[in-house]
Amino acid sequence: MYYIAGLTLGLPSSSQGLEGLAVFTTFRYIQYIVSGVRAIAPVANAEVGPIRSTPTSFIGKIVSPMHGPSIFIPPVTYIICVTFNRFAQPAWMQRMSLPDDYFQHETEVGLRIAAYALTFVVLEFSGRTFKHLGNQRHAIGRRKKPKVVQTGPYAVVRHPLYMSALIQGVLFALMFWSYAPIVGLGITAGAFAVKMPIEEDLIMNDPVMAGEYRAYMQRVPTRIIPFLW
Repeated sequence: MYYIAGLTLGLPSSSQGLEGLAVFTTFRYIQYIVSGVRAIAPVANAEVGPIRSTPTSFIGKIVSPMHGPSIFIPPVTYIICVTFNRFAQPAWMQRMSLPDDYFQHETEVGLRIAAYALTFVVLEFSGRTFKHLGNQRHAIGRRKKPKVVQTGPYAVVRHPLYMSALIQGVLFALMFWSYAPIVGLGITAGAFAVKMPIEEDLIMNDPVMAGEYRAYMQRVPTRIIPFLW
């Protein structure tokens, strides 16, 4: 304890420091992604027109609203609960912690700090992806003046933003040292597995884009994980 001007002050513990870094990094991630999406939407509508073709099936209509909450509910819950609990995880949250039996405390701390740092790498990758995607960004569907984006990360996989979201889900699990993001990650991966074929079917049914996209699929055969998926 430290006494300054008659006040009793306590320095944050190492645990509080870790949780504080996790809150800051998570908040920065959400802020960056949300602001990026909001900035692109009006530009896309102005330059290439609104989305003119969307899925007609029930699954196609609900798949985007399904994976959105699964991505953001765990980190938003973490920020709110940990911040209001003085940068400590509440007891109910600690019950979902990853096992400590296989790691020394120093290893756990190292993994969490590495996850904080890698989150900023993911943000850099996402920023580059947004830049190459440009005015073609949409939730699911085709815009009035569509084009096939094939540069930057899109030259490696066909859905790089989905790849970055899945990587970040793993990083959240390490950052929070919790199973909760892994549950969200499973839901998100399942939604992406359903959504990607629907998105690509919409493109392949467009006579303007079908030929170019078919050639792109042959050149970039993987959707989300290079050489695997």
